[in-house]
Amino acid sequence: MERMIYPVRLTPDSVDGGFTVTCRDFPEVITQGDTLTDCLAEAADCLEEAIASRIKRGADIPNPSEPQDGEQLVAVPLSMSLKAALYQSMKEEGISKSELARRMGIDEKDVRRMLDPRHPTKAPALERALALLGRRVVVEISKAA
Repeated sequence: MERMIYPVRLTPDSVDGGFTVTCRDFPEVITQGDTLTDCLAEAADCLEEAIASRIKRGADIPNPSEPQDGEQLVAVPLSMSLKAALYQSMKEEGISKSELARRMGIDEKDVRRMLDPRHPTKAPALERALALLGRRVVVEISKAA
C-alpha cells in the first residue's frame, strides 16, 4: 500500500459559491466548502467515510493516483490509514480474520474490532498486526499546503 494521501480537485461553484471537491480515486467522494481550508477538511472526512464504507463492503481500497495539475493532496486521518492498511494487507496476503487472530494470539472478535472503522483501536495494536503481515508503519510529518 502506498501513502494514504489522495489528490482532490476543487472546482469553483458559480451558483452557490465556494468549491465542489471530488476525488478521481474515489468516485463516491463529493463534498463542498466555502474556503480552501473548509474544502480540505471536508475532503479528509469524506475520504475517511469512503474508506470505511469500502472496508465494511469488502471492496478494494485504491492506491493514490499521481496528482494532476490543479489538484490538492489530502491525507486520510491516521487511525483510518492504519485500519485501511491492515485491511488491504490481509486481502493481499489472503489472510483471514481468524488466521490473523491465531497469529496474534487474540480472539477473532478482537480482529473484527481492529478492522471496524468506528472502533477506536489503538495504533500499537494495528502496528503489531501489520508487522505480522510483513508491513512496517512509517509516519511522515509535513507542512500543510
